[in-house]
Amino acid sequence: MKKIVLMCLALAMGAGIATAAKPAAGKKIVTSVFVTDIDCEHCVKKIMNNVPSLGRGVEEVEVDLATKEVKVTYDASKNNEAQLVKGFASLKVKAEPKPAEEERK
Repeated sequence: MKKIVLMCLALAMGAGIATAAKPAAGKKIVTSVFVTDIDCEHCVKKIMNNVPSLGRGVEEVEVDLATKEVKVTYDASKNNEAQLVKGFASLKVKAEPKPAEEERK
């Protein structure tokens, strides 16, 4: 009887571990670069202190004041570039997606 109980417990734990190891279905992480009109450290702080205003699924934001670019890593199933531009607009920051050919340079 003990062996049967232990086997059932081992199966249950194995199933739990297998389920936890699977990546989230439908989650696609994307990084987009936006050219903005920021020109001071205050603008950088405004963006960094209000990341939730950019929309759902935003995982990371990097601001480069020297190039006036903002790199946003987000879940594409919850957000897109158009919604991120609206999020920047809510912070009174003009932003537009950087064309792909410029990103490779």
